[in-house]
Amino acid sequence: QVHLVESGGGLVQAGGSLRLSCAASGRTFASYNVGWFRQAPGKEREFVARITWSGTATFYVDSVKGRFTISRDNAKNTVYLQMNSLQLEDTAVYYCAAEASSRVIVTDARRYDYWGQGTQVAVSS
Repeated sequence: QVHLVESGGGLVQAGGSLRLSCAASGRTFASYNVGWFRQAPGKEREFVARITWSGTATFYVDSVKGRFTISRDNAKNTVYLQMNSLQLEDTAVYYCAAEASSRVIVTDARRYDYWGQGTQVAVSS
């Protein structure tokens, strides 16, 4: 069992930065791949980024490449999402999720087993 808690969301002006954290409980967290998803009002949940259990492979949706960076510190049971050059369209609730497959790239939210409660990110002009 893995319990995930996101933090770090808030209100930021366009062009600004935020760092989201996903803190996990459970001794086996280091064996889980972690993804970040987001959901804007009236829209479906969207894949944003993913990092494998070892941290050696990452994957991003095209719209955030070059602006967002996903990383993890398994000693702290935490995954981060550094978000730079934020845009109005980045406004959403951001969720982290974990799954333990051997696949490098998994963008389908239905394949993730554990989810956090979400943290709100609002970008203003």
